[in-house]
Amino acid sequence: MSSVLERIPEKGRVAVIRIRSMGDCILTTPALTVLKQARPDLSIALIVEDRFRALFDGNPDVAAILPPEWRRVRRWRPDLCLNLHGGVSSAVMTALSGARFRAGFAHFRHSRIYNVRIPRAQEILGVARKVHTAEHLASAMFYLGVPRVEIPRARLFTSKRAPAGTPAPPYAVIHAAAATPEKTWPAERFLAVAEHLDRSFELKPVFIAGPSEDLSAFRPWHAVSGAPLDEIKSLIAGASLFVGNDSGPAHMAAAFGIPAVVIFGPSDPVVWAPWRTQAEVLAGTDGIASVSVLQVTEALEKLRVRA
Repeated sequence: MSSVLERIPEKGRVAVIRIRSMGDCILTTPALTVLKQARPDLSIALIVEDRFRALFDGNPDVAAILPPEWRRVRRWRPDLCLNLHGGVSSAVMTALSGARFRAGFAHFRHSRIYNVRIPRAQEILGVARKVHTAEHLASAMFYLGVPRVEIPRARLFTSKRAPAGTPAPPYAVIHAAAATPEKTWPAERFLAVAEHLDRSFELKPVFIAGPSEDLSAFRPWHAVSGAPLDEIKSLIAGASLFVGNDSGPAHMAAAFGIPAVVIFGPSDPVVWAPWRTQAEVLAGTDGIASVSVLQVTEALEKLRVRA
């Protein structure tokens, strides 16, 4: 029996629904790469909230970036609508897309609306272990008919416009914020790491945060808060090193191949560690606060990054 990919016509159209979350968006790009490599003729539209649009700007694998509105998806006239998000709104968009093939993972809610139900990654990849999110997303492409290949690093592209006032290289980017307290390493420990980077590595620390995140605790150092996402991309792309909590910017650093030390709270590092970059992952035995400054500085020494 022919695969879904074989049944999509020459110069066909694929709509991929991602919607939100920085890390999920970034880790979708390896899947897009293997799809485009297998079928260069396809036009791929990425459906994502406007606040994460910049993550796909400049990506040659993406022909269009659309808002998460079912009418816009339907006007794209996809032959295949692939839901990688899994929520209710994405299921509605898939159902109303008008696509001949409506695909999503079989374990998603409302899976009855899919006429292509994708098994779990373990079944597709033939493994019993936990899989990384990048593997999980790419496995959908393999199920649809992409030949099995090594899953590449995530891809981001930058316009080289860093935030105003960014120090000249070499510098290290520190992301000390996170979505929840249990994913946030104590501020005073990040300050100690910043001092270590400046003193022992001769790297100027640059703290970054989103629009609603407070950087007042890190005022001794350069701080960038609420900058546009395309500028944050450029800032991280120019860094020599990344240190931070398990969060979206850590995946951004990995996509640019920046060496990273990432501190984990409740999330599983097997599933969410930086993908295909030089990285040290630290997870406390009793929550994120049980990770010490010494553990982080020792991890930095292992990376051997210097100015």
